[in-house]
Amino acid sequence: MRCLPFTEALYRDLQQRGLDADSVWSDPERYRRTNHWPRDGESLENDLRWLITVGVLRREVDGQGLTSRFRLTPLGRDLLEDEPDSLRRSPGWNDQLRQLLRRRWPF
Repeated sequence: MRCLPFTEALYRDLQQRGLDADSVWSDPERYRRTNHWPRDGESLENDLRWLITVGVLRREVDGQGLTSRFRLTPLGRDLLEDEPDSLRRSPGWNDQLRQLLRRRWPF
C-alpha cells in the first residue's frame, strides 16, 4: 500500500463508503500522496486492480453483480488499523523494487 501514490484518505473513504475510479481520478488533491500520480485513468485502474490482487481491495457487489466501485477488504482494514503510520512513511528502494518485481512476475 505504501508503494502506491495514494493517501490514507483514499483508504479511509474506501473503508467507509466505497469509491469508483472516476471519483478517485477527479480528486487528486485529496488522494495523491506523492508527486507521482497515474498518467491516465487506465493506470489508476491498474493500481486499484493491483490492490485487489494483493487482497487489500475488492469490487463492491450489489443486487445486479459487480459494480465499478471498490471497497477495503478485512485485510485492508487490518493493515490500515494496525499500522496507521505506514502510509505516511516513504517506501524504501527495496520496497519499491519488491513491489515492481511482484507486479511483473506475481508468482
